Amino acid sequence: MTPVELSRTVLRAVRRAVDDGELDVVVPGSAKVTPPGAGGCGDYATNLALQLAGPAGQPPLRVAEILRRRLVHSDGIRDVVVSGPGFLNISLQGSESHTALVREILDAGPRYGHAFRPTGQVTQLHAPHEVRAVVVMDALARVLRSQGALVRTSCAGRPEPEWVQVLGADVDAYGTPDAPAPLRVNVRPVPAAPADPVPLGTDAGRWALLHPAPHDRPRITADHLVQRESNPLFRVRYAHARTRALRRNAADQGFHAEPGDTGVPGQVGAEFGGARGAGAAVKPMVDGSDTRPLQAALADHPRILQTVAAHHTPDRLARHLVTVADAALPFLVTVLPRGAEKPSAAHRARLALAEAVGAVLAGGLTLLGIDAPEHL
Repeated sequence: MTPVELSRTVLRAVRRAVDDGELDVVVPGSAKVTPPGAGGCGDYATNLALQLAGPAGQPPLRVAEILRRRLVHSDGIRDVVVSGPGFLNISLQGSESHTALVREILDAGPRYGHAFRPTGQVTQLHAPHEVRAVVVMDALARVLRSQGALVRTSCAGRPEPEWVQVLGADVDAYGTPDAPAPLRVNVRPVPAAPADPVPLGTDAGRWALLHPAPHDRPRITADHLVQRESNPLFRVRYAHARTRALRRNAADQGFHAEPGDTGVPGQVGAEFGGARGAGAAVKPMVDGSDTRPLQAALADHPRILQTVAAHHTPDRLARHLVTVADAALPFLVTVLPRGAEKPSAAHRARLALAEAVGAVLAGGLTLLGIDAPEHL
């Protein structure tokens, strides 16, 4: 069961509760499911019971219990636990959910998490004549279009030639925006000035401007060019290149990707010097269950894109790609057979998961306007 399918299952549980007279609410159009937070458990969690409690005129725990009874008997769900003030923590059956997730990503490729069709939403983005604002606006426009929106960009002045030629940030128009206020979004992050990101080149320059939160001043230094573990951009691009190398090496060994049970055996030390992310060391892989943080990060990708589009914060996508890469790097060393070991179904499943990582990283980097390298 994929996150999208689970969301539909949760909504069906609400609909059945309404039909049975236990809840008097309007069935929402969507139900957000995410990896469990602190104090949670299982594969996914939803706060829908808390959202429905007010309209239903019932305590959140009562609403959660009503939904839990219906969800626990749904196909593909192993258990449902209520935690905190009314969070539903959902455990899926076996590895089928993870296999379905990998298959869904491989089917969509780099477009995983994109909208299936235009939504009819129309947005005009407008930026001051400042390099960071123009680059952030360009990345935001890419994400909004991925979510089905029709987007037009404008800048207070004509962009400098190097912003377009080096940083790849062009606009549709410049001068005074012509869209009415309800359709206009002003993009005004903290400026990069007096530093100039152009000498960093396209990839490092854009990353330096996009990775920090809009209210933080970007750090425009050569550190973004360093090919070391301390550089988040390098970790993301390196993880993508590793997934491409694994596909080539697997083809040389005569096997291909096939979603299934990864079954990572034994204890495997992490390469890349421990592949640290967010200042904490990533623990070595111990068994197949250690892929859960990685699978949760991959499953969260569509929600991240929706959040970026809703809140106009492409920095969230940049940081999400770092999370995916840091979760993936320890796993990637387990993909290929070792020594005289022959390729097995588990190796094919690990390769499929690695290729899913590559698809998510490639799609995310492309939306940020950054190259996803085959070799690094």
